[in-house]
Amino acid sequence: MSNKIVWIRRLIVKKALYVVFMLLAISLLSFVVVNAAPNNFFYGGDLNPNMTPENLEQLKRVYGLDKGAIERYFSWLSAILQLDFGVSFTTGKNVRDEIVDRLGVTMAISLVSMFFIFAFSLLLGIKAALSNGKLLDRVCKQAALISYAFPSFYLALLLIMVLSVWLGWFPIAGLESSGEKSGFMRYADMAWHLALPIAVVVLGGFGSLTLYIRALTIEIIKSDYIFYARARGLKRGEIIRRYILPNLYPPIVTILGLSLPGVIGGSVILESIFSINGMGLFFYQSALSRDYPVIMGILIIGAFLTLLGNILADLVLIKLNPYYRLGARNDR
Repeated sequence: MSNKIVWIRRLIVKKALYVVFMLLAISLLSFVVVNAAPNNFFYGGDLNPNMTPENLEQLKRVYGLDKGAIERYFSWLSAILQLDFGVSFTTGKNVRDEIVDRLGVTMAISLVSMFFIFAFSLLLGIKAALSNGKLLDRVCKQAALISYAFPSFYLALLLIMVLSVWLGWFPIAGLESSGEKSGFMRYADMAWHLALPIAVVVLGGFGSLTLYIRALTIEIIKSDYIFYARARGLKRGEIIRRYILPNLYPPIVTILGLSLPGVIGGSVILESIFSINGMGLFFYQSALSRDYPVIMGILIIGAFLTLLGNILADLVLIKLNPYYRLGARNDR
């Protein structure tokens, strides 16, 4: 067996153990924080004159809230290991099914938006750096600063007012139009409804990354190998392809991996404004109603996405950067 295969197996085992340990730590911390919050789901029953103490105790027994905190944690952890997130207090449905129904639309918005953000940021950041101090550079920087400073909720309301209310080009809210559609027309209708939410994410998210890529590119341009490449007569496009982009990929991949956790957290306001029944809105409503099974399930999924993003970023970096691969081997 070659050394490379042995090293890859050791790396996979190391990453798997890291994920297990971190998920256990995050699950314990999340459980403590959520259960330490004031009031609970049954607080409204205390204010309901028709709800007797016996009824409240019966409900708590049904949902397992009459047990001690330690017993409840290990019972919940055992169920999570079997991908059983419990039953929602508010809807009475399986939490796993509720999350699966909503995760797709949130992931679609986030992944499509992330693609356009990185594409625009890469283009504008490199163009601005190559035109450092010129008019194009100033225009790109101003656009990036406006994107960075503009509140996303205000941008969403502005686009709804102009493009939906005044011009009528896009629907105001929702995920699908009324009436039954199937096949291509259904997906086209959903894309039409998601155009404004995706535009809000892209317009509000490319600014900071553009400025970051611009700063990195300026530092790369100052390097000796760029000087010698220009001295050899290489054209700008060749310099970008052979020298600038390979040096930009590692930090960009790292940022891309760290962006996965924002899939849920960053969608709360957006899905509330556009009335999209996704993970963000579901988490917000569950937090208001103290729906513990839903809150804990979404927190665990968010933690898993965070760890998954970090691991995927490390694997891509190992493939892209031989020096990173050498350092990873030396750390084993």
